[in-house]
Amino acid sequence: MKEIIGGVCAPKGFYANGIHAGIRQNKSKIDLSLIVSTVKATAAAVYTTNLVKGAPIYVTRANLNNGIAQAMLCNSGNANTCNADGIEIATETCEILAKELKIQPEDVIVASTGVIGLPLSIEPFKTGIPEIVKGLGNDLNHADLACQGIMTTDTKKKEIAIEFMLGNKVCHMGAITKGSGMIHPQMATMLCFITTDVAISANLLQDALKESVSDSFNMLSVDGDTSTNDMVSIMANGLAENEKITEKNYYYAEFVDALKYVTIYLAKAMAKDGEGASKLIVAHVAHAKTIEDAKIVAKSVICSSLLKAAMFGSDANWGRVLCAIGYSKANVDVLKVDVAFKSNAGLVPVCKDGAGIPFSEEIAKKVLSEDEITIEIDLNDGEGESSAFGCDLTYDYVKINGDYRS
Repeated sequence: MKEIIGGVCAPKGFYANGIHAGIRQNKSKIDLSLIVSTVKATAAAVYTTNLVKGAPIYVTRANLNNGIAQAMLCNSGNANTCNADGIEIATETCEILAKELKIQPEDVIVASTGVIGLPLSIEPFKTGIPEIVKGLGNDLNHADLACQGIMTTDTKKKEIAIEFMLGNKVCHMGAITKGSGMIHPQMATMLCFITTDVAISANLLQDALKESVSDSFNMLSVDGDTSTNDMVSIMANGLAENEKITEKNYYYAEFVDALKYVTIYLAKAMAKDGEGASKLIVAHVAHAKTIEDAKIVAKSVICSSLLKAAMFGSDANWGRVLCAIGYSKANVDVLKVDVAFKSNAGLVPVCKDGAGIPFSEEIAKKVLSEDEITIEIDLNDGEGESSAFGCDLTYDYVKINGDYRS
């Protein structure tokens, strides 16, 4: 597979757009995004585990009961969460869009992101939806506009498109995501919209999405908070004309690999753009007793506030890694644990068999001063392997969240 340009418009039959509809006060900010397939697509989604859920999640979940969708609509600036009329607003939004696109309201995936508990008017949707539909396009510029429209505290756009083969057919996948804070590994962790022209059954699309999310977005943490509106959704319209995937065969595995490539890329991009972050941190765990033990350890390490602070200060305080492993509740023999810090500046082993070893603080400082750091953890106790993605904890995180509503 190879990376290509085009974002969510790279797959055949997908159009997108983004506009300022008036939901956000800043008129220079795009606050409404739309992605449309020219034909009905099989669709799947995974949602936040937070008991408090945004109204759009309830509406989207009901709409996707039949595994079919044709459009994705998302607004930023208002989460439509904890509003008495939230479900009514989300439902009417689907109806307005369906009328403009001449599709069924049940074929709309609807999402919102922004401030929780802020009243949301239907008026921006009534005026904005006809405008956004009129301006739909299938080039990179329109994909970028859709990407911008889902951003909140994000400082960078997060999008990717790839090309890959299924049999003798060229297939494509594109995706955009938003997420910078309120991110923790409890599916979902943010908003992500994925498009593909692969032909695949709805039930296998759901399985593939869950499998890819397990190794990507569910291994991501910025600040330990699981949002109320998190959702990852995918539409597969079949226009690549591959033999439809209806069983878990070789082609299904190839599709899952492509999906994991996309979601892991975006998970890393989100971690690197974590609120106030200056570094991407990857915790790679090898030779655990099981894959599940590897995942537990990796997530425990990446979620440690003390470790995140040490990474911000480029401090090789490896004891914080061992500490996080110790309270992770994974099945680990701490007397077998090896730890090293790695970046483009080199590799520094700091712990062997659960005990410290001599290392150069000067070299370690240089290694940890890079903007992408990997913590290599070898448990020397099996074949389980996994990685988790996070970022350092900086002063700016508090500044951003101290006045988020402003």
